[in-house]
Amino acid sequence: MKEVEDACSCLTAKWGDARPLVGVICGSGWGALAEQLEDSISLSYDEIPGMSPTTVIGHEGRLHLCSVGNGHAIIFQGRRHFYEGEGWGPVRFPVYLAHQLGVQTLLLTNAAGGIRSSFKTGDMMALSDHLNFMPGNPLIGPVENLGIPRFPDQTEVYCPRIRKLILKSAEEQHARIHEGVYVALSGPAFETPAEIRAFSGMGADAVGMSTVPEAMLANALGMKVGGLSCISNLAAGIASHKLSHEDVERATKTALPKMKATVLSFLQTLLS
Repeated sequence: MKEVEDACSCLTAKWGDARPLVGVICGSGWGALAEQLEDSISLSYDEIPGMSPTTVIGHEGRLHLCSVGNGHAIIFQGRRHFYEGEGWGPVRFPVYLAHQLGVQTLLLTNAAGGIRSSFKTGDMMALSDHLNFMPGNPLIGPVENLGIPRFPDQTEVYCPRIRKLILKSAEEQHARIHEGVYVALSGPAFETPAEIRAFSGMGADAVGMSTVPEAMLANALGMKVGGLSCISNLAAGIASHKLSHEDVERATKTALPKMKATVLSFLQTLLS
């Protein structure tokens, strides 16, 4: 893919011999993670061939190369979403770019609505599996990378070893964390109470509008995938009030210290 190769050439020209082994894609409320890490270089998405600016509040739209432990990580400060109406291309591109740069482990973060009754706002959830209720998936169409099988296995999209490291990192920071199943819908409307009841019966623990497409693609490319949600609100019909993006932002800001400490600990362990 020429655009991916062009983006890779642009970045390696900026940061020289650094080869990131870990990538993090930041969902709503997670962008401040980059402030915890030492930057070698930071670029706006619109400075990178093939990438496009973010459109959602709370998604800064910058790529950071950071020194962590004995290695480097790249932090995508904000993501594109299917509901923005530009198809799968902008959603897929960061995953293809990370893979081309040599990233072996990809951590996907998001803000999610809690379905499980024991969840509290501000808790975290390490993804053990997902339900894809988006309209289709990013693997539909011609195989754009020769490393992707036509029919990728999805028995373990989320690497058990990576999940254990996430859980251990959260516990070391005394953060409330759970394991669970994430259900992805296209959005941008929040779900109805009837939908939440149905998803609960299917085994879903949290709901959101992202993460699953990137996880599917990264898994198909052979990357180790981790998923981490901040439970930013209780889902429709469980919460006692109407839902809004502003509530999501407020909740993640409150939980941010534990979120940042958990991911920093995870990265340091992985790159030690």
